Amino acid sequence: MIAKNRDSKFIIYQVLYIFVIAVLALKGADLNLHRVVSTDEAIDKSVRDSLVTLIDSLYAQGVKFDIKLDTNAVFENRELREKLVSISKKMEALNQQIRELPPPKEEQEIVKKEEKVPEMTKLQSPISITQSFIQNTWNTTKNSGNVPVQIIDPGNGSVITTIPAGSEKRFDLADQKEVIVKFGSQTERVKVVPNRPPEVKIDLATTKMTGTDIYVQDLQRVTVFNVTILDERPGQLKVSYSGPISVTGPVTNSKGNLVYNVSLKLASNSDRFDEWLDKHGDAAETNGRYKTTFFFTIIDERTKDKVQVGDAFYFTDFNR
Repeated sequence: MIAKNRDSKFIIYQVLYIFVIAVLALKGADLNLHRVVSTDEAIDKSVRDSLVTLIDSLYAQGVKFDIKLDTNAVFENRELREKLVSISKKMEALNQQIRELPPPKEEQEIVKKEEKVPEMTKLQSPISITQSFIQNTWNTTKNSGNVPVQIIDPGNGSVITTIPAGSEKRFDLADQKEVIVKFGSQTERVKVVPNRPPEVKIDLATTKMTGTDIYVQDLQRVTVFNVTILDERPGQLKVSYSGPISVTGPVTNSKGNLVYNVSLKLASNSDRFDEWLDKHGDAAETNGRYKTTFFFTIIDERTKDKVQVGDAFYFTDFNR
């Protein structure tokens, strides 16, 4: 600290010295540090006093001693000009040194106080960016981070569930359109998509109903239709069916959909078939074939969505 103070004083003295030199140079003075007259050549005090008395008597007699300068004279002091150039360069060097000097300890402390506190590192969302939530059903999500995650209902601010770090959890959602995912001091909003109504597909599974002669007995021995139910949450569906049919299933296919196999169940023998004809004989088609229908009804027990889909069997006789 003492060395730094000395450096500061030295620079200040240098600046003052250069400033005095510059002012004197600009005023037109000629600086010379040598004695004007050497000690040996100096006039004795008694002689000087005699000269002063003589001059005073001459002034008393009206003699004037005026020294006049020719103000129009133009001259160039090359030596002073060179000194001014040198002084200018020294001034630049001194200014640079002053800029490089460290500020006083007090100023350093003030600067440190004014420095901004760095922002907290933003956490990466521990929930997958591909995560989607569905209304009116159960949902699962995995917390891949190292802090707990809260799923919050934005409508009332209640916590739906809390997922510990590195865990997976299942929870239910109602009709929220979005939820708040909170982790640490950060939050994100995640949209909740509607739970779509079930979709039902009915496909013909045999060629025995495509010929001219179609027999009830054949249609009761094979799978005639495959009924496939597509839904995000098939576990909350209630499936019922009606009509003269035999149904096996459901089985789950590779896509997670429910598949039912449907056969005809109209009459156990020819007599029962004749009884059926007595009741429904007027249902014969113009081409001589008879028809009977069946229906599948699917209800989502959470959303109350209802879908009903059906198809028909065609035949000409009970057997060959």
